[in-house]
Amino acid sequence: MDSIAQTISYSNTGFFSKIAADYISGNEALQPFYTHAVNIKGIKAAIEERKKYPTNRKVLTEVLEKQYAGFSLSPKQKLNIEQLSNDNCFTITTAHQPNIFTGPLYFIYKILHAIKLAETFKKEIPENDFVPVYYMGSEDADLDELGHIFVNGVKYEWKTKQTGAVGRMIVDKELVKLADAVAGQALVHTHGAAIIDLIKACYKEGVTIEQATLQLVNELFKEYGLLILLPDNAALKRLYIPVVEKELNEGFSHKAVEATAATFPKEYKLQASGRELNFFYLKDDRRDRIELDDAKYKVHDTATSFTKEEILTELNTYPERFSANVILRPVFQEMILPNIAFIGGGGEIAYWLELKKVFEAVQVPYPMLVLRNSFLIVEKEYSNKAKKLGFSIHDLFTSEQQLLNEFVKRESALQLGLGQEQEAMEGMYEKLKTISGAVDNTLVKHTEALKVKAMKRIALLEKKMLKAEKKKFEAEQRQLHKLKAVLFPNNSLQERTENLIPLYAKWGSSFIEALYQHSLGLEQQFVILEEA
Repeated sequence: MDSIAQTISYSNTGFFSKIAADYISGNEALQPFYTHAVNIKGIKAAIEERKKYPTNRKVLTEVLEKQYAGFSLSPKQKLNIEQLSNDNCFTITTAHQPNIFTGPLYFIYKILHAIKLAETFKKEIPENDFVPVYYMGSEDADLDELGHIFVNGVKYEWKTKQTGAVGRMIVDKELVKLADAVAGQALVHTHGAAIIDLIKACYKEGVTIEQATLQLVNELFKEYGLLILLPDNAALKRLYIPVVEKELNEGFSHKAVEATAATFPKEYKLQASGRELNFFYLKDDRRDRIELDDAKYKVHDTATSFTKEEILTELNTYPERFSANVILRPVFQEMILPNIAFIGGGGEIAYWLELKKVFEAVQVPYPMLVLRNSFLIVEKEYSNKAKKLGFSIHDLFTSEQQLLNEFVKRESALQLGLGQEQEAMEGMYEKLKTISGAVDNTLVKHTEALKVKAMKRIALLEKKMLKAEKKKFEAEQRQLHKLKAVLFPNNSLQERTENLIPLYAKWGSSFIEALYQHSLGLEQQFVILEEA
């Protein structure tokens, strides 16, 4: 894919939260809630802090080797697994659930950001090695979020009665049929067969969603050295037992988050309040929260309950049955990986900012937080349409109504703005206030009220003139509407809705390579990628 890239600040897109924009700008109000600034000095500090923490690299590498048994690994992957045994090697991690067929585009962007950031740090700090890791959140049970994709605006949804952790669900006939349905939109393109064949090879009936996702993501990114970690693993969770015990005995995480909430800037909405106990009980096809009630640890919506002694025995016997929620999952991730930087979206950064005290309570290093890269992909057809309408791609981040107003005012031969007339009227009423005030000072307020009413009517007249003139540009209105609908589906970012399949079908692996080439490191900018 031949492409041209340009950047725009996140705040200027109009699609990112205030807390995300303030975080990347280094707003002082947020600084007490994280540890490392997003720069090379910050990552060096994260490395020094991480060196003091005893990561169990032996268990980590053994788990990875077992996990990849039977896979054809790239030379970079083999090297990265070997390097993880060394104390001077650190991970750059992004985390995401196993959405079917990779889900929304930003999942791909997160992974490529981890890859690019690992390379950036190696250039800046050559005495250390850095490994990009995708941590799969396969224990998430929200199938409503993970079980569908959008391809060219069409929703494809997996209908299944399976419950529990999505990663443990089994690919069934319905999901195989869904892949066939999506194929219709892909096979019209040069590389359509390649991506559909890959999906079908990964999503075979009878395999788990976790394994299908592992295989698919591995095929897409193995040449870049990406390692994928499946944390739903007894050996990894055994390392986490001390934290689970502390939570069961003290309920420490809720207290830590509450303490943070009490001092968190009121201008931001809290993302994650958590519960008294921030764990689920994960067994077979169920994932239910654990609640402490009258000295009993009860599994919600089931008949299962434990005494304290029983639940601690259960934990030590079956650590894999304890699944952290959003409050404690990050601590698990940072315990089992020698991690120094976490890449997340705006929502993820927001809730991580509430967790610093949770990390402190268990003495686990808090990583650098990096807002993930974002892209808008613009095919040449749509670049040309924008130019024909007289707009740059930057302009299209503005609302459709505002763009239409600008277009009509620019293209119409008639005067549609009444700015000069409003200024003249403003001056006239100022004179009237002087004249009337000289007669009776109480008339000044009356004259001001008349002015306000008159100015409102002039503004309304201007709107009516513009509305009437718009009718002459109905064809251009339709073109603009279609352009916005394609690039900003449902008035949101393309990356939050659309899937990889149609773009890969058109450009093949060169699309992934173009994204990789234009992925940023620590610049924290939104990228517009136009087909050349």
